[in-house]
Amino acid sequence: MLIDTYGRVATDLRVSLTDRCNLRCTYCMPEEGLSWLAKPDLLTDEEIVRLVRVAVTALGVTEVRFTGGEPLLRPGLVGIVQECAALEPRPQLSLTTNGIGLGRTAAALKEAGLDRVNVSLDTLRPEVFKTLTRRDRHQDVLAGLAAAHEAGLTPVKVNSVLMPGHNADEAPDLLAWAVAHDYELRFIEQMPLDAQHGWKREGMITAGDILASLRTRFTLTEEAGERGSAPAERWLVDGGPHRVGVIGSVTRPFCAACDRTRLTADGQIRTCLFASEETDLRAALRSGAPDEELARIWRQAMWGKKAGSGLDDPSFLQPQRPMSAIGG
Repeated sequence: MLIDTYGRVATDLRVSLTDRCNLRCTYCMPEEGLSWLAKPDLLTDEEIVRLVRVAVTALGVTEVRFTGGEPLLRPGLVGIVQECAALEPRPQLSLTTNGIGLGRTAAALKEAGLDRVNVSLDTLRPEVFKTLTRRDRHQDVLAGLAAAHEAGLTPVKVNSVLMPGHNADEAPDLLAWAVAHDYELRFIEQMPLDAQHGWKREGMITAGDILASLRTRFTLTEEAGERGSAPAERWLVDGGPHRVGVIGSVTRPFCAACDRTRLTADGQIRTCLFASEETDLRAALRSGAPDEELARIWRQAMWGKKAGSGLDDPSFLQPQRPMSAIGG
């Protein structure tokens, strides 16, 4: 198992397939000038599948989520999904995407073995989308969501970040739209992972702000049962069956129950989204290390995981890598 000194067991693996993206969201990337990882530094398709196999068969991982950057830009994505779906025991496979390429790939991904998707969409207004993402692709995301739903990649989850001065008033509209289309909406607090390091705690829209806005139109009932390691706090909308989630990484951290381990596109293990340290698996992999040695390195890295992200500490320093290079 991937266990740390606090007794937490990592069963959820986030695999970044690329640091590249076809959007330039203001809270993630600058409009220009971001250097991409060199192709020789990226793990190959075969290396990714091998490390996922080690995680699943030797380290107790039961869920694998493919992220980016934008993972749909990875040419070998369908093949990677297919090989990971064939592992024994079979892990649950999901994908976090901006949705732009889902219209043409959703059916193939479902056939390859993908179970579900999370799609990022912050606004229902095309002009606001263009401002936030610096690209005019709003209709493509809506088409991708519809294709994912039609292909059976359900529940289709929609991730939204609210930004002051842009879409701060859209929470109720987004939820009404998600309920009407049978999507599960999750609001995510803006996190300090932008490449330009422009994040500020002051003025950010908090989980509390989001819930207060939603309650102006909906009755929210906290979902019964243990939250467990789920990052989102979930509420039934007007008695159900639809739900809405809020991920308060900054103001309502859930580190004590964290069950995640992360693999970057260039083969580094990260124990936390906000970690400042990484452990190199790629070097061992390419030097001929057997699976047992790769598993040992991974276990040792996770054993040293810190108690929390440190976001609630005034001395917190943002990681050097942006979200696009870490993997969501």
